[in-house]
Amino acid sequence: MRLVSFSKKGGVAVGLRQGDKIIDLSIAAHKLPKSLAGILAAGSAAKAELKKIAAKPKKKAVLKASKVKLLPPIPVPGKILCVGLNYKDHAAETGNPLPTYPVIFTRFTNTLVADGGKLLAPKASSMLDYEAELAVIIGKRGRNIAKDKALSHVGGYACFNDGSVRDYQMKTSQFTLGKNFDGTGGFGPDLVTPDELPKGAHGLKIKCRLNGQTLQNGTTADLVFDVASLIAEISTVMTLEPGDVIITGTPAGVGMARNPKIFMKPGDVCEVEIEGIGVLRNPIAQGA
Repeated sequence: MRLVSFSKKGGVAVGLRQGDKIIDLSIAAHKLPKSLAGILAAGSAAKAELKKIAAKPKKKAVLKASKVKLLPPIPVPGKILCVGLNYKDHAAETGNPLPTYPVIFTRFTNTLVADGGKLLAPKASSMLDYEAELAVIIGKRGRNIAKDKALSHVGGYACFNDGSVRDYQMKTSQFTLGKNFDGTGGFGPDLVTPDELPKGAHGLKIKCRLNGQTLQNGTTADLVFDVASLIAEISTVMTLEPGDVIITGTPAGVGMARNPKIFMKPGDVCEVEIEGIGVLRNPIAQGA
């Protein structure tokens, strides 16, 4: 299934995507939780209800996807945990050794931008870089999760563009400021449930295009730490909750590592595409 969050009357609604249509669950399923994180937390009962709705949607609940203003799949995650240097070729292109333990940093909700929304190039820098990444959305609460049980805690997957302001990122050994400028993290368009994809989202082609030019072309088979490993390691430290997001790292081809360097600027259009998940498309605009 493909689930989305969208704007409705100044609030947030959840939809079930079917091709060029979206079923408004606030109309079709009054008993389901009103948030996507809540639906994931409801587990098998919610999944069964969604299957019934998908098979026979109420006509008044069906919207044209082109008329819907999407929000990030999880508009306000409790935690956004990002993984650095998690592809061998990306570690190599940046001159960093391959990590022996996941390099974890955080993003905050002020950075999130939905599919179709504008990524913001800040006035403070001209070095806004693109990073195509697989996002993992937690669907079941857990702490100290064993690796062989970890994938049962996944609620779905999405595309992510980990927009990075490189000069600020490199000012210190901590990535936080360079990864948290307002409006620099593209997220969407849909949450795709695990049953639609290979186990652990393994072996999916992942690409980034800037103004139609393919600059990153990798596969999730090359993750240094796969999805199950990341969930197991992170949950050793903290409880993972439904709606938490893990951003799993980017393959080679980032703008900073190129000669000449390539950065996103106002007027550009950046697309992240992941096989089986979809295309996240964002125009670049001038930010504050």
